[in-house]
Amino acid sequence: MDKNKNIKSLRLQNKLEELEKISLFLEEMGDELEIPLAVTMTLNLVIEEAFTNVVNYAYDDSLVHQIEITLEKAGGHLIIKIIDDGKEFDPTLQDDPDVTLTAEDRSIGGLGIFFMRKMMDGVNYHRINNLNVLELTKSLEG
Repeated sequence: MDKNKNIKSLRLQNKLEELEKISLFLEEMGDELEIPLAVTMTLNLVIEEAFTNVVNYAYDDSLVHQIEITLEKAGGHLIIKIIDDGKEFDPTLQDDPDVTLTAEDRSIGGLGIFFMRKMMDGVNYHRINNLNVLELTKSLEG
């Protein structure tokens, strides 16, 4: 945990077995930072989707990599960062899938990013020092 009581972090390996740690982390942070349960549940869905995408698509090797998730409460907002050393990928450049099509007619992929955009108030991406930094913001107000 970081020194600043409003910034908490979790380091995970690039293994799907680590997903359970995300739920436990968010449950603990929800209580500690007084995050409404509905927001905590939304964060859990979005962060699990982003983490799963990193584990499944970011690495071309079978080495162990670290993925860091930080959660910061700043005023009436939460700022979540998911940081990995995988292949460069900017989800903000991806087109939304055509959700008017049937599942059979729609191309595979893209729904997770689409839901992330719909559920969060902000989705930003930066490539810093060969790291992917996905920054998600969620308002705690209204």
